Amino acid sequence: MTKLIVGLGNPGREYEETRHNIAWLLFERLGFRDKIVWKEKFKGFFSVISLFDEQVVFLKPQTYMNLSGESVRPAMDFFKVKLDDILVVHDEIDLPFGTVHLKNGGGLAGNNGLKSINQHLGTKDFKRLRMGVGRPQFGDVSAHVLGRFSETEKPLLDDFNDLGAKALESYLKIGFQKAQNRFSKKTVVT
Repeated sequence: MTKLIVGLGNPGREYEETRHNIAWLLFERLGFRDKIVWKEKFKGFFSVISLFDEQVVFLKPQTYMNLSGESVRPAMDFFKVKLDDILVVHDEIDLPFGTVHLKNGGGLAGNNGLKSINQHLGTKDFKRLRMGVGRPQFGDVSAHVLGRFSETEKPLLDDFNDLGAKALESYLKIGFQKAQNRFSKKTVVT
């Protein structure tokens, strides 16, 4: 059995360490990150490693967020990954900053990466690891997610990504349902 872990984000230096790229920051906090060696294919970067007696494919689409499905679908087909074995890690404006939530299916909440994956898979019923980046009090949502973390958020960012990494590792170790029970709207912010 093969699992596909998709981290949504945007390529390019100008998007590094932005809210939209939280999934890529999370990948750098995984306990087994030294095993991940990125190769280029599927309009993205991917790595295949063996974890917990399973093959796990990590994918960072390089298509820009709104075309993520163009990377996800070919990787899914190539590795013969079932829909039930896909987990998409993404920023979530409908959760407060620092909140981690595992969710199975649901709405697309205006996230263009999720919309593109839905379009290419023909369904919204894929698992997600939602990383709360909060909604801006004022101003444009697009500018918020494409912006860098605030001075009050930065000191909590490592703990936030560590929490997300633990949720992802738990999913791989003990399965989605048990991990979801442990990481249902868990937060680093008190």
